[in-house]
Parts: sequence; C-alpha cells; structure tokens
Amino acid sequence: MQTHARAPVGRRRLLALGGTAVATAALGGCALPVSGSVGGSGETVTVMAKADDISADLIKQAQRDLGVRINTVLYSTSKLIAMMTNGNPPDLVRGVGAVDAPYFAARGVMENLDPYFAKSTVLRLADLDPVNDLWRYDGRTQGKGPRYGMAKDFSQDSMYWYNTALFDRAGVDYPPELEPVTFDEWLDTAKRLTERKNGQTTVFGGSYNGVLTPNLLASLAVAAGGSIFTEDFSRVDFTTPEARKALGWYIDYCRTRVGPSIVQPDPNAWDGPTFEANRLAMSNSGYWLGGLINADRKLAPLSRLAPAPTFGGGRRISPCQAGTGFWIPSGSHHKDAAWRVFEWFFGEAPAKARASGGWGIPTLRSLRSLMPAQEDYQKRVLKVQEAELKHFSVIAFTPYATADSLFALFNRIAPAAMNGGMSLDTLARRLNSAMNDQLKRGKEQVG
Repeated sequence: MQTHARAPVGRRRLLALGGTAVATAALGGCALPVSGSVGGSGETVTVMAKADDISADLIKQAQRDLGVRINTVLYSTSKLIAMMTNGNPPDLVRGVGAVDAPYFAARGVMENLDPYFAKSTVLRLADLDPVNDLWRYDGRTQGKGPRYGMAKDFSQDSMYWYNTALFDRAGVDYPPELEPVTFDEWLDTAKRLTERKNGQTTVFGGSYNGVLTPNLLASLAVAAGGSIFTEDFSRVDFTTPEARKALGWYIDYCRTRVGPSIVQPDPNAWDGPTFEANRLAMSNSGYWLGGLINADRKLAPLSRLAPAPTFGGGRRISPCQAGTGFWIPSGSHHKDAAWRVFEWFFGEAPAKARASGGWGIPTLRSLRSLMPAQEDYQKRVLKVQEAELKHFSVIAFTPYATADSLFALFNRIAPAAMNGGMSLDTLARRLNSAMNDQLKRGKEQVG
C-alpha cells in the first residue's frame, strides 16, 4: 500500500472538534512538524500519546525490532487539531474507543483500516476480540462498519473488585462468584461496608463511577433496558423510564456517600491507592486493576472480582467503557510505517508483555493464555472474568459531542441533586436542556 499525501481536512470540520480554544491554537500556527524519512529506508512515526501509553524503553525497542523511529507528542486535543489543520498530523493518535471512535470517524479525520487488517498476518480478523468493535463506525452506529482503530487491552468496566478482609470485618457475605447482584443490592452492601468516625468516612463501602460519568450512565441505561440517547444519537433523554432509572440509581449512590463522587472526592483521585490502603471495600474498576493488585502480595489473596450488577428485570450486560488504543489520521504522511508500529504494538512483543502483567484483557484471543494464572487467587479471578466475557456488548455512544464535554455539563448541574437540593425530575430536564444544546451544535458541525 502506498502512502499518499492528502490535502488538509476541511478547516470548518477540524475547528469544530475543539471549540474556540482549538480554533485559536490552529490559527496561531502552532503545529509540530512531522519528521520525514530518516536513515535510508527507516521512517519516523510521530505518536501522540499520554505519558504512560508508550515508554522510552518501548520506543528504543521499536527502533530495534522495526527499524522505525518513534517521535512522541504529548496528547492534547488542541495540539491534535492544530497539527491536522496545518497538514502535518501525527501518524498514530491515542484514543478511547468507546467514545472517541464515533466522534472522530463522523468528522472524516480517521483512516479506514480495513484494507490494512485484510492483509495483516499479525492482526487477523478472526483473532480480534469483539471489544475492538468499539472502534467501528458505519456513519450511523458504533460497533458496525469499517475499523478505525484497535484497543490495546480492555476491561469490562462495570465489574468490581472487593476486599474479603473488609467484608469479614463488617460481617457481610461475599457476592456470588459467577451470578450478578442487582444494583440495589450492591448499594445496600456498600452502605453496610462504609465506616465513619467523627463525621469522616474512614472506609468507603464501594466506588461506582465508571470510566467517565456519561459512559457510565450510557451503560446503566442499557442495563435498565433503554438508552440515554435517542435512536439517531442526536439527543439525550433522561426522562425515559430506563434512563431515569439509571440516573436515579447513580444519584442515590452519590447521595448516600458510600463512595467517592464529585460531592465527596477521593483524596487519591482514583480507586487504586485507596483500595490498596484497605480504605475501599468494593471498586468498580474492572479486570485491569488486577495489575496493581497482583503487585501487592498481601492484598492480592484478599481481592476478588465480581460480575457486573444488573437491574431487576433488566438485561445482563457487561460493557467496556474505554477500550483505549490508537488510530491513524487520514492525513498522515507515513501510514504504512504507522501501521507497522500499530501491528507491533497491538500484536507483538508489547502486547504480550501487557497480557502477562494483568493490566487488562488482551484484545487478541490468541494472547489470552498469557494472562496471570499462577496463583490460586489469580485462577479464581480468571474464572470469573472468562465467564463474564460472554456478556460483553458494545454500548454505542453519540458522535455529536465528546464525553468530556458532556461530563463537564453533568458536573456543573448534578451536584445540587446529589446534595438533596434538586429533584431527580428537575435534574433530568436540566441535563436534557444543556446536553441537547451541545449535541445540536455538534450535529450541525458534522453536517
């Protein structure tokens, strides 16, 4: 496959991605140049990622294994849009498949990777876990159509870990190993596990915030039998019975203060350190938290993984709310080299190392045998996780707004309800109004 230079994508579409701040950056000409071919047949591939996505050691290994140099640029939406607008995009961009794939694909800035997958002997379609369907978009619905990226590993993010020592101390029975509890049962258990002293919470009974609140609410609504989005994803509607049930449960979770939320923040900012310090009895973090747990020889034998809860009478689903990976911009000048790095990162040495560490489920079925299973407690976790895989399904997200923008609106409006100063129905109406204004603008920009 030959790499062809393309004209920069339309400025209107690109500037629509990030709002005024992005427009200012793009028009200011702050794009970073992409290196050309170096060292004879070697090329430099520019990867836009976060600091922990690709280490300095991996960059050196890519040079050794592939003869390709990797230049990293710290991930920033404004920098990404600036680079694409100026015709010098990165060659690989990190993304969260569950929410980024439909957003960027709808704007025509992602390369359709189907021709590459069709010829690859490393990333075979039959070997791809269904979670990679998060990176598919047919112009209307996520989960169908061309592939625009791939997840590096994943968790079913509605599953939760629990600390048996804290259950024992509170005299609470463990959850069933393979059968889900209901969300109401989970919340009742969290109340019993919460410990307070002098008005302060010393042990959180349970954390249930998902990857990001919009992703979580989308998953909860599907579990309740509906959706937070209308059929064409152009609007939200939190007043439908299913979406209202999802929203109501999450607000109840926040009101009871059994776990961290925006009205009761965790000083550690995420569940890992709090769970490790025995100050969190249940953590809705999915399998990937096992990477941290396995490294703590005292905590690991006490920790167990449980299936995603259900709503009584609702569907049993166990989605992935992230699916973080990489995609190739359609304007990349080094697509073939970028694809070679893509293959290596997702299917060769880096993928094998990730699989054996327990920091997520491999997204190639052929690598599942590398998941940690040496200890009895790891075998127990693996048994639960393997049984849960059959309940995975793609929860489609809107292409008309970023999850971050909807998250910001939720965080501005919802605290009043979490503190008891606003009814659920009023909250639903206000979220509809604010989020639908955002979605309307996004749909106009996509055209």
